[in-house]
Amino acid sequence: MPLPISSSNCPETPANLADLPCDTCDTGRVLAAKNFDCRAFRSTLGSFATGVTVLTALTPGGEPIGLTISSFNSVSLNPPLILWSLSVDSPSLEAFRSATHYAVNVLAVDQQEISDRFAVRSGDRFASLALRPGSRGLPLIEGCCASFECVNEMQYPGGDHLIFIGRVERFAQGEAASPLIFHGGRYRQLLAD
Repeated sequence: MPLPISSSNCPETPANLADLPCDTCDTGRVLAAKNFDCRAFRSTLGSFATGVTVLTALTPGGEPIGLTISSFNSVSLNPPLILWSLSVDSPSLEAFRSATHYAVNVLAVDQQEISDRFAVRSGDRFASLALRPGSRGLPLIEGCCASFECVNEMQYPGGDHLIFIGRVERFAQGEAASPLIFHGGRYRQLLAD
């Protein structure tokens, strides 16, 4: 299960992932596996370093929507497929479920503020943000390491997340060479060669 950066897992939270709120532990709900410590599981998942991305799309009314995630992965070269996941409790779930297309913006090391902005659930995330229109009008964030414009191909239930598989229609490598990394509950940077 990927660890998405959302309002409940925002990078501004404590460095110890075990201290983050947990809907299961905090409400007393029982996990399917007995004696399974979900806080320790979340903390252990934080041992895997991920890139940080912002997913963007358009609502049926043409309004831009977006959120920060770290659950982005490649799936297949032929056909070109990627995946990501979103909590079933996310207020953005239905908007992304119904979007015909979306874009994955791979953030650069100097775009931490953008990650933080899209990780919270309030405010105008797109205000004064440098954007360019992608195919089908998708908002693409300027200065990223890469972008992938995708058809919303398939969706699968995955426990407390919905797994999205996108078929890549267009992609571009940006000029930024160093990506923003998330590991152990904190942003990280790659060391220069």
